[in-house]
Amino acid sequence: MIRPWQSSDLEPLLAVWRNSTRDGHPFIDESYWRENEIMVRDIYLPASRTWVWQDGNAILGFVSVLEPCVVGALFVAPNAMRCGIGRALLSHVCSLYPDLTLEVYQQNTRAVHFYRSRGFQIEDCAWQDDTRLPTWLMRWQADQTP
Repeated sequence: MIRPWQSSDLEPLLAVWRNSTRDGHPFIDESYWRENEIMVRDIYLPASRTWVWQDGNAILGFVSVLEPCVVGALFVAPNAMRCGIGRALLSHVCSLYPDLTLEVYQQNTRAVHFYRSRGFQIEDCAWQDDTRLPTWLMRWQADQTP
């Protein structure tokens, strides 16, 4: 079930974020994610609109959008991958926003393929200053989805 996140979801949501970032980005040292957790918790999440996927009492994924149209995060618990949760969360935000952009590490080929399969197109590349790794800037537009 998809629903808006609540402040009581913070710890389970951060656990999904931690596990998913480690699983999806083995090319980035785990210390990078530990150092950035405070920013995610105190700055990013409060500034975003976030929806969670809840199964029973467990939060298995979430998607966050920074207004007006930047998908800042889509994370699914590693043990719940390939169950349709990411697809459902992304479809949910695509139904709310006609134009979305995101940035994904080029080395995270699983994520790049996922977003491309959902209609996102690569528009540009960039370098992350803090990780010194290349990213793809990707965009989805409702009127251009096949």
